[in-house]
Amino acid sequence: MTTLVQGFSKSLAITVLSEIGDKTFFAAAILAMRHPRRLVLSGCLAALIVMTILSVVVGWAAPNLISRKWTHHITTMLFFGFGLWSLWDGFMESGNDEELAEVEAKLDADWKDNTKTVKEGSKDDDDLKKKSRPFLTQFFSPILLKAFSITFFGEWGDKSQLATIGLAADEDPFGVVLGGIVGQALCTTAAVLGGKSLASQISEKIVALSGGVLFIVFGIQSFLTPVEF
Repeated sequence: MTTLVQGFSKSLAITVLSEIGDKTFFAAAILAMRHPRRLVLSGCLAALIVMTILSVVVGWAAPNLISRKWTHHITTMLFFGFGLWSLWDGFMESGNDEELAEVEAKLDADWKDNTKTVKEGSKDDDDLKKKSRPFLTQFFSPILLKAFSITFFGEWGDKSQLATIGLAADEDPFGVVLGGIVGQALCTTAAVLGGKSLASQISEKIVALSGGVLFIVFGIQSFLTPVEF
């Protein structure tokens, strides 16, 4: 029970501090301003849950392929590495306005292309599609799929994903999954409900520095913890 709680708390803290102010956080906030929040939230959460589970599975399988001693040391180095990386980003970060503007510009270009395509399409064809597939359209909406794909590929290879893999290799995988999902749900819900106004008020510098300190603390704890065989 103790290892599950420890895995949960570490995963929750790392996820929240890694995801707040992230590009996918900004993307969810901007998408929610232009599309139904329910679809955006569903798509983003689905992608993040799938990504979290995949990451934990990889981390859980690692000790079966590599010795527990090596996975423990690798995880420790990852914590220190991500800590220094986050601290560097925090000290060098001038603000999140540029990143927010970059994400918004990309989504604007994509939105204009989609709007042009829709206008060029036939209205009769659209009505026919809506009548023939109302159930599938509801659950496989282009908006939902767009939110899913942007979030999934935006998180692939991200610092939070690699940290989750390392954490799952050294902690209880169920605790890591639960903590990651809860953390992702909190951040994504805040982004979708708060919108651009909330995203623009978040200090990415403070978040990066806080995350860096947290990673360093976890690295020290992992370094001082004896390896269990």
